[in-house]
Amino acid sequence: MRVLAIDTALEACSAAVLDTEQAAVTAHESLPMVRGHAEALIPLIARVLEKAGLDFAALDRIAVTTGPGSFTGLRVGIAAARGIALASGKPAVGLSTLAAYAAPLIAADDTLPVVSVIDARHDHVYLQVFGPGGRTIVAPRLAPLREALRVAATGAPRLIGTAASILAAAWPAGERAPSLVDPRRAPDIDWVARLGAAAVETGLAPKPLYLRAPDAQPQDAARLARR
Repeated sequence: MRVLAIDTALEACSAAVLDTEQAAVTAHESLPMVRGHAEALIPLIARVLEKAGLDFAALDRIAVTTGPGSFTGLRVGIAAARGIALASGKPAVGLSTLAAYAAPLIAADDTLPVVSVIDARHDHVYLQVFGPGGRTIVAPRLAPLREALRVAATGAPRLIGTAASILAAAWPAGERAPSLVDPRRAPDIDWVARLGAAAVETGLAPKPLYLRAPDAQPQDAARLARR
């Protein structure tokens, strides 16, 4: 299986090609960025496919991170994945950004808990807690920092994500300290590809996993009355 993986959910614009028959990622590229994903993504995908020696028709599946993350970034990546899937006639699968963060840590050691945590601002975080064997203990949610600490502070967990340092700095006194704090700004695109190869196809197009409403809301008071 040849999988094209795409991630624009957070502070990187990334793509990779995984060939499961070779058991290897044959090409990948990741550009750190906070804005500009829309302009960077398609040329980046073209470069990655060229490095892998493939065109869209040679792909078997497209995988994309669906969030939580930046509202704009998520829309860019998901729109690209859906467009490529439609044009190539190949399925697209969506993957949680939180699961993508956790995957390499679980693969390295699945006996210690992992807390994937993303800064949602205003003293809130998005988080998911994984237990032994990668089993989900706390499903993806938006939580105040205090609640996140309550559910995360058990068993010297490994923290990963944009809010890992925030959680570590507020760690409750008397609790076992995190065994790892990895504040990376985006998931490893190679692991997005690996999760994409393992994902179950649902036949449904990927959709954003926002976990909360956008900050910008319609201004009802400013609307003109219809005649």
